[in-house]
Amino acid sequence: MRNLPRFSSKVLLLTAAAGLFFGTQALAAQQKTSFFRWYQPSSLRASSSSLNFSSVQDGSSKQIPLTLSNTGRTSITIFSAKVSGTGFSVSGINGSVTLNAGHSYTFQVVFAPKISGSSSGSVAVISSAPQVTIGLSGTGVGAGTLAVTPGIMYFGSLAVGTTKSLIGTLSASGSSVVISSAGTNSAEYTMSGIKLPLTIAAGKTASVTLTFKPQSSGAASGTASFTSNASNPSITETLSGTGVSSGGSGSTPSHSVSLTWKASTSSVAGYNVYRGTKSGGPYAKLNSSVDTATLYTDNAVGTGTTYYYVTKAVNSAGTESAASNEVKAIVPTP
Repeated sequence: MRNLPRFSSKVLLLTAAAGLFFGTQALAAQQKTSFFRWYQPSSLRASSSSLNFSSVQDGSSKQIPLTLSNTGRTSITIFSAKVSGTGFSVSGINGSVTLNAGHSYTFQVVFAPKISGSSSGSVAVISSAPQVTIGLSGTGVGAGTLAVTPGIMYFGSLAVGTTKSLIGTLSASGSSVVISSAGTNSAEYTMSGIKLPLTIAAGKTASVTLTFKPQSSGAASGTASFTSNASNPSITETLSGTGVSSGGSGSTPSHSVSLTWKASTSSVAGYNVYRGTKSGGPYAKLNSSVDTATLYTDNAVGTGTTYYYVTKAVNSAGTESAASNEVKAIVPTP
């Protein structure tokens, strides 16, 4: 009979030891995996890695919300939010804040430029978790300019008790303008068509309706005024009209002044017509756009009033010539 092989006791002992070693390693790996499943390091995340405030008018401010979220499994203590950069600040985060796992906290980042130009900076959130830094950028722009056209709004002659409405145009240049108040200084003139506060973006316009309702016969003047945050914070538009009696043989006739002049010998785009109530001025421009003809009719005259007129030629660049000789017109009564 064949002899069976014999194994050394040393070999059997080594095999048992190897099995024990690998079993111990497998148990340690399983325990380590379970530990990492249960424990995750603190993690703080911001809703944005950078904030761009675009353009903000000097002297005003803009704020953007920033949210911090705890995406880990342990609580996080936020100690402070340190801001760098000219014009930047934070609000709504004072002292330490504790964020439990899965919770979030929102505060405001503010940009308030005092001078024009671009600015950059950052918000560094210091906490028990690794630091989170958010980049900041913005541009301060100078105050815009507000204009209203026409500068003088003529309603002409209107029967007492009736109404006439004309449209004026408000425009902003340079940067946006916010109109905070507007109105007229006469009960015979009313304003409508705008809702305050009204923001007009740079390069844009808005319409405003002015209505004249004469309450008695004769010339009626008024002013429409607009207050804003523009570099010219208060502007006005002159309102002019004449009330006339309506019906009956004793009704007041309406009057007008017709002007004609010789064409300029130079190449011009047209003419502007000016009127005053004193010889030598001051004069106010009557036409809202350049008059290409050499004649003009002023329908907004009051009975018994004396007026003085001059004209100025305008070239293609918009430059005016010196004033023409002055002419005088006396409106009869009635």
